[in-house]
Amino acid sequence: MTDFPSHPFGDVITAETIQQAMAEAKGWEDKYRYVIQIGKQLQPINSESKLDTHLVSGCESKVWLFHRWQDGKIQLWADSDARIVKGLLAIVLAAYNGKTAEEINKFDKDGYFNSLGLLNHLTPTRSNGVYAVIDKIIENTNFTS
Repeated sequence: MTDFPSHPFGDVITAETIQQAMAEAKGWEDKYRYVIQIGKQLQPINSESKLDTHLVSGCESKVWLFHRWQDGKIQLWADSDARIVKGLLAIVLAAYNGKTAEEINKFDKDGYFNSLGLLNHLTPTRSNGVYAVIDKIIENTNFTS
């Protein structure tokens, strides 16, 4: 498998740190800026690795999702051709990266995104795309190694 860049998602930047930052935001514009900012920390995946087999269907923009299992925990990488989507991917990776299959399946994705107050500001297709990425991660828990 291709070597992917390291990132802070799931370790330094967690679901909890994102929830705290979003709770402190002073409105939608601050939240939007934060999503864009956190997306900039998502290291791009090299173009040779961006194969159609890694595209997530159901996303408005192109989204590539990669995973591997190491020591019973999922390691995730993702990239997109859209800035806002990269930020949303970072938020998803913060919640799921480094988790066991059991933790992934127990995670309250609806509660998480409701606490962030994001999905009601996104287009329905963008929201569906976020859930398509999560569904793909959950699907990958059936193939843990």
